[in-house]
Amino acid sequence: MQLSSAVIVATLCIVLQLLTTSSAPVTTKSHASNSHWLPAVATWYGSANGDGSDGGACGYGTLVDVKPLHARVGAVNPILFKNGEGCGACYKVRCLDRSICSRRAVTVIITDECPGCSKTNTHFDLSGAAFGRLAISGESGPLRNRGLIPVIYRRTACKYRGKNIAFHVNEGSTDFWLSLLVEFEDGEGDIGSMHIRQAGASEWLEMKHVWGANWCIVGGPLKGPFSIKLTTLSAGKTLSATDVVPRNWAPKATYTSRLNFSPVL
Repeated sequence: MQLSSAVIVATLCIVLQLLTTSSAPVTTKSHASNSHWLPAVATWYGSANGDGSDGGACGYGTLVDVKPLHARVGAVNPILFKNGEGCGACYKVRCLDRSICSRRAVTVIITDECPGCSKTNTHFDLSGAAFGRLAISGESGPLRNRGLIPVIYRRTACKYRGKNIAFHVNEGSTDFWLSLLVEFEDGEGDIGSMHIRQAGASEWLEMKHVWGANWCIVGGPLKGPFSIKLTTLSAGKTLSATDVVPRNWAPKATYTSRLNFSPVL
């Protein structure tokens, strides 16, 4: 019998809820300075001028095919993927060979994991379009032909102009199991913790990180409208969207808040 992805995710969410009920709070970790360029390597995948991943391990689905993510996506090895908590983070990447590389860095958004990439060195596996933009005019093809190249990178603020944070209700969600995907987070882009507050309640309930940029809660019956509180992974910044998911919410629907983080680190 083949189980649907919604059933698998729901089961995983329940297991995580049971395993972490009595666990200690997660401490937010600080990371290396965002102002310094660090060494890495880069490859590319997909078609030469394509978007790279089709959905990807972060769960953004068709968002990777359209602006503002279109052609700016990248997969990373476990060092930056961080078991999915690195999803949504933005980086500037620049190649070093001045004979073929532009001095302009490209900005990429982490939407996927590269399990076959280096486990010890930071590795970006970029969309064909993003990789090609590392080259000077007319040299995109020859740069792609090199395959693996040395690069430098640094963290940068995500900027989704004209967008506020949105919450996509994942397929299979019910009044007893609710799974949300976070979209268009300015600033750090990543998520360290996520809490939900039901209609008429004062208590914030912790959601569990399932995979990628997806979070869930098991309980119920859960009563909307729901308020959502996000805390970033890198700096512990917090934002609360009041009653952002309505009482009559529906699976596979996306609900946009009226706010976002400041687009700075």
